[in-house]
Amino acid sequence: MQRDLKKMVLASLALGMLYSGTAVCQAEAVAQDDDIVDVVVTAERMPSSRMSTPADVTVITAKQIEDNHYSDVAEALTHVNGVVVTNGNANGDQEVVINGDQRVVVLIDGQRLNNDQGSMTRASVSLGMIPSVKNIERIEVVKGAGSALYGSDAVGGVVNIITKKGSMAETTLDMNIGSFGTHNLELSNQGSEGDWSWFATAGLQERDYYRYKGDNGEDVRRNNSGYNKKSLYLRLDKKFTDSDSLRLMFTHRQADAGIQEDALLRHQDHNYNYGSITYNFKENQPVQGFLRYGVNYKSTDYQGKYDTHSHSLEYQNGWQLGNHKIVAGGEWRKSSSTNKQSGYEDKDITTYGLFVQDTIKLDDQWTFVPGLRMDHHDAFGTHWSPKAALNYQPTKQTRLYASWGKVFKAPTADDMFYTDAWMKGNPNLKPESGHVETVGVTHEFSEKAILDVNYFWSDIDDAIKWVYNPVTFLTDAKNVSNEKKQGINISLNGALSDRWSYEAGYSYISSKTDDKQVSYYEPNGYRLGVHYKCDRWKANLMGRFGSGLDDTAYGRNHYAIWDFNTSYKATDNVDIYFKINNITNQVYYVVPKSTYTGFYYPLQGRTFIVGATIKF
Repeated sequence: MQRDLKKMVLASLALGMLYSGTAVCQAEAVAQDDDIVDVVVTAERMPSSRMSTPADVTVITAKQIEDNHYSDVAEALTHVNGVVVTNGNANGDQEVVINGDQRVVVLIDGQRLNNDQGSMTRASVSLGMIPSVKNIERIEVVKGAGSALYGSDAVGGVVNIITKKGSMAETTLDMNIGSFGTHNLELSNQGSEGDWSWFATAGLQERDYYRYKGDNGEDVRRNNSGYNKKSLYLRLDKKFTDSDSLRLMFTHRQADAGIQEDALLRHQDHNYNYGSITYNFKENQPVQGFLRYGVNYKSTDYQGKYDTHSHSLEYQNGWQLGNHKIVAGGEWRKSSSTNKQSGYEDKDITTYGLFVQDTIKLDDQWTFVPGLRMDHHDAFGTHWSPKAALNYQPTKQTRLYASWGKVFKAPTADDMFYTDAWMKGNPNLKPESGHVETVGVTHEFSEKAILDVNYFWSDIDDAIKWVYNPVTFLTDAKNVSNEKKQGINISLNGALSDRWSYEAGYSYISSKTDDKQVSYYEPNGYRLGVHYKCDRWKANLMGRFGSGLDDTAYGRNHYAIWDFNTSYKATDNVDIYFKINNITNQVYYVVPKSTYTGFYYPLQGRTFIVGATIKF
C-alpha cells in the first residue's frame, strides 16, 4: 500500500512539473489569485481596511477553497493558524476552537448559527450544519473578544461565512470517489435576470466506514463510522436601487451517521434547517444597514430526540460623521429547547441586546475604536460588554494594534437542565464573564508577503465545566473559580514567484483552571503550506502539527499531519483533481480520552479522493 501511495504522489508531482516546465505560466492570473485580501467586514460589522482594523483577522477566499477542493468548512478551518476543529467519536459535532477557546460565534452572512441548547463543551454550534463550500465567497476568522458586537459566545473569536451572490449563468457539477466507500456529488447553479439573482446548491455525501492507524501500528477499522448526508442551499437576491436590496436565504442539512462503536451500532439522525430574510439599505455608503428576520431549527435523534429552534430579529444602521464611522443596532432572539430523555422539555430562553461602536480616525496613523453592548437574558439578567481597541499605522506597510474587551457566556439549556443517570446540569449556574486582550504587529514586506505576530490573554470568572466525580460516577455542571489562557500567534504568508507561494504559522497556548494547568489539543501548533500554480496545473502541500500534548489524555505528545492535492484543468470547464489527506497515516486525537469510559476518539487515517469539477 505504501509503495502504491508513493508511486501515485510522485507520478502526480512529476507529471505536473514536467508539463509546467514546458508551459508558459499565466503570471497575471496567478498574481491576482494570490493577492492578500484587504477589505474585511466582520471585525467592525462594516467594510474596513485590514491594515487599519485593530484585530487578528484571517481570510479564507473562494479561490483557496476551490484550489484545495475542501470538502467542508471544517477542513478549511483546520489550516488556519491558532484554530483547531474537534470531532468527538466517529461522527461527533465538529466544533471550532480559536485561541484555545470553544466559546466561538459562527455566522453565515452575519446571521448567528449558535443555539441556546449547547453541548457538553462550551461550544454551541457544530460546523456540520453548514451544507456546502461551493457557495462561499470567503470565510473571515476574527480571533479575540467579540462580545461588544456579537454578544454571548464571542470569547475566543468569530467565524463569519460570507456567501456568493449569483452573477453569471453557470452550473457546476462536482463529483468524487475515494477511500472507505466515499462518494460525493454536488450540483450548483447561479445566475441573474434583471434585478433578480440566485445561487443554489444540492449535495449527497456517503461513507461506509473509516480506518485509522492503531497504537500497535496496524490499520484498524472503525466500526459504525459511516454516514449518509444530504444538503440544500438557496440564496435569492432582489435589487431595488443602488442602495437597497432584499435577500432570502435557506439551508437544509440532513445526516444519518454512525456515532458509537458498540454492539448496538447506534446512529445519530441530524436535521438542520435555518434561513432568513434580510432587507439591506445604505449599500452604497461607507456604513451599511439591514433588518433581518431569521429562523434556526436543529433536531437530533440519538437514544431519543433532542432539538432546539429559535426565531430572531436583528437591526443595524450606520453613519459616517466626519472622521467617525458609527455602527449601532439591536437583536432579539427566542429559543425553545427539548432533550426529553435527559430531563427537560420546551425550555424557553429569551435574550435581547443593543450595541454601538465608533471607529474614530484620529489622524492618518491612529484609529481608536470604542464600543459597548448591553445583553439581557431572561434567566440571568443584564450584562454589559465594553470594548476599546487602538490601531497605529506608522507606514502603509506596518501596523501595531491592541484591544481589550469584556466577554460573557450564558449557561445553555443543557448546562442548566440536563439530567440522566450519568450527567447532571445545574439551574443555579452563574454566567461566565471576564475579559480578553490582544496586542500585535503586522508588517507587509511586499504586496504578497505579510507577517503578523500577536500575544493574547484571557481571564474568565465562573467558568463552567462538566466535572466527573469518580465517587458518585456523575459528571456535574459547575462554576469553577477562574480560567486563564494566554498565548501567541505568528503567521507569515507570501509568494516567492508567480508560481510558488507559501504560508507558515506557529501558535502557543497555555490554559489554566484555578491556577492548575489544563491539557489542550495543541499547546504548540504549527502550520505550513506550499502552493504551486502554472498554466493548467495546481499543487498544494499542507502540514499541521502539534506538540506538547499530555500523552495520558491524548495517547501521545505530538502529531504531524500532511495533506496533498493536485489538479489539472483538462479544458476551460473541466478540472480533474486528486487529494490525499494524512499522507503518513498518522494516529492522532484532538479530543482527550473520556474520563469515565477510558475511550480514545481516533481520527481517520490516510484517505484518497479523486474527482472532477465540470462547469457548463
